[in-house]
Amino acid sequence: MKKIALINDLSGFGKCSLTAAISVVSVMGIQAVPLPTAVLSAQTGFPSYYCDDYTNRMDFFTDEWKKMDVRFDGIHSGYLAGWEQIKKVFYVLDTFQTDDTIYLADPVMGDDGRHFKAFSNKLLDGMKQLCTRARITTPNLTELCLLTGSDYISLTAFPKDEDYLERIADIARTLLRTMPKNACVLVTGIIRHANGFHSNGCSFMGNMAVTADNCFYHETPYIPQSFSGTGDLFASVICAALVNGLSVEEAEKKASAFLQPAIEDAVTENIDRNHGIHFEKYLGTLLS
Repeated sequence: MKKIALINDLSGFGKCSLTAAISVVSVMGIQAVPLPTAVLSAQTGFPSYYCDDYTNRMDFFTDEWKKMDVRFDGIHSGYLAGWEQIKKVFYVLDTFQTDDTIYLADPVMGDDGRHFKAFSNKLLDGMKQLCTRARITTPNLTELCLLTGSDYISLTAFPKDEDYLERIADIARTLLRTMPKNACVLVTGIIRHANGFHSNGCSFMGNMAVTADNCFYHETPYIPQSFSGTGDLFASVICAALVNGLSVEEAEKKASAFLQPAIEDAVTENIDRNHGIHFEKYLGTLLS
C-alpha cells in the first residue's frame, strides 16, 4: 500500500492540519503516516488553546521509521512553527526522500498580505530551502511574494488588468527556477473581482499551476469567507492525487470540486470559521 508521511500539528478542534490530512489521504486509498509537530486542544485561531510542542520529539519518529526500513511514496509538510522544526523536516527528507518520492511543501507563512504570528526571516529562509527539495509547493499569493521577494501590494493592486495572471505566472516561474526538475508551483487563492475579466459581473477564486513547460489556471465562484483547514485539505488532496498518478491539472480540479460544496455549506449554515468546514460528508467524492 502506498504511504504518505504527513508532517503537521494535531489539533483537536478546527478540522485542520493532521485531522484534515489523515482523512483525505486515507479515503484516497493511501496509508497516512503522521509525524506530529505539536498537539493542540484546538487550532490557534481560537481565543484559548493548549499546545504541547513536539519539536524535540520529531526526530524520534524519523529514527524509529528508519529502523523499520519503511519507504514513503509521498511526504507532505504543512505549518511549521520555526527553523528548528524545518530542520526536523530536512532530516525526514534526507532519510526517506528518493527520486520517486513526491514531496509537497506547503509554505504556510501568511495570507492577505499579512504574516502569521510565528513568521520570521529565519522561517522564510527555511521555507525557501524546503522548496528546493519539493516536487510541488502550494503557496498563496502572500507566500509566493515572500518566497520570491516580490511586492504583494503592487502585485494585487490591479487584479482586473488583463495581464494580472501572467504577472503571477512570471513570479511563480522565479520560484520554480529554484526547485527540482519537473517541479510545479501551484499558486492558490487568486481572487478576480467583479467587472474584471467576466462580463456577468461575478467574482472568482482560482489556482494556478506553473511548470517548466506549462501554465494551467482553474477557477470557481468566489466565496468571500475563509475557514480553518481548507488549505490543509486542498494540499492533502493534491499530494494524494499525485501519488496516485494523477496530473497536477487533474489533482487541482479534484481538490476544488471536493472543497467547493463544503465551503458553500459552511457559509449557508453560518459556521464559525475557526471550527472549519463539514468536509466529512464529501469525502466520498474523492473516491472517483
